[in-house]
Amino acid sequence: MSRPLVIAVDGPAAAGKGTLAKALAAKLGLPYLDTGLLYRAVARRMVNADLDPAGDASAQAQALQPEDLARTDLRVPEIDRGASLVAAQPAVRAALLDRQRVFATQTGAVVDGRDIGTVVFPDADVKFFITASPRTRALRRHHQVHGEAPLVEADLEAAVAEIVARDSRDSSRDTAPLVQAADAVLIETDDLSAEQVLEKACEEVLRRQVRS
Repeated sequence: MSRPLVIAVDGPAAAGKGTLAKALAAKLGLPYLDTGLLYRAVARRMVNADLDPAGDASAQAQALQPEDLARTDLRVPEIDRGASLVAAQPAVRAALLDRQRVFATQTGAVVDGRDIGTVVFPDADVKFFITASPRTRALRRHHQVHGEAPLVEADLEAAVAEIVARDSRDSSRDTAPLVQAADAVLIETDDLSAEQVLEKACEEVLRRQVRS
């Protein structure tokens, strides 16, 4: 009996990995897990407890509850930074690792994050690495948070700088840095629609399944 299908979708913030992962999960009839939301929820717990997210967040990670993941204030700049800081802590990642793995054990899943294909599921059946330029990602993040509200150039430059800084933190941390797995399929999304990215990913999944 073959094991459940596990698909890893990694990449930096606002590159489109969540959009792809959700659409791919729906297309294939698989559960979806946004692991970044776990770290955002831990960061929110730290902030709400008047604690610095750069400090030891392991207790908040261990105390994480389902309702923490349902909050509507997890995708704001303050939590963007906080999530990156708590995610760099080995004790936090250890506390959340089993939660991520158990999720996909029984039924398979599409899982997105920054270390899914390298650490959480290094033997995933299919791995994708989704990326885009910092400017494109800054514009997408603004749209996610503020909709069609205009964005002046100075604010856009500040948003780009924050994304570049987060990329540096995520890729240079000692524990589970953001890197493309050697066997991951790279998709650059700057000039692709969400539908085109999904089409490319589905073609790759089909190719892998035919080979196996």
